[in-house]
Amino acid sequence: MSIVKEFRDFAVKGSVVDMAVGVIIGAAFGSIVKSLVEDVLMPPLGLLVGNVDFSNLFVVLKEGTKAAAPYHSLPEAIQAGATVLKYGVFINTIVNFMIVAFAIFIAIKQINRLKKKDADDPATPTAPSEEILLLRDIRNALQKSA
Repeated sequence: MSIVKEFRDFAVKGSVVDMAVGVIIGAAFGSIVKSLVEDVLMPPLGLLVGNVDFSNLFVVLKEGTKAAAPYHSLPEAIQAGATVLKYGVFINTIVNFMIVAFAIFIAIKQINRLKKKDADDPATPTAPSEEILLLRDIRNALQKSA
């Protein structure tokens, strides 16, 4: 078997295609969650804890060479060449992760519920085809004539 044929067989398997679709949807979902956290959730949360912008929380580890401290914003500190610990960005990332993890938990819970429902409901048997019925009639007729 040639490598090209092996790769083609691997690439067109259902699970590989499903995984690729999942990765693409996951990337799009990630940007939606990022916007939800940064634009919708964090501003009210920042107001609740004292008008704080979490993405602007930082600690200066080393002052910049272009301008001296104090820095009033994270972009200002970075532009001044300061070395900063961006713990506010880390808080936003944790909130992003928690939302994604919760959404995946809910999705998997629903999938498992549907799988269990399918397993609990046995499939209704299908009616035999016309060929099977005809063969049964022939068999019964042969048994009667014997």
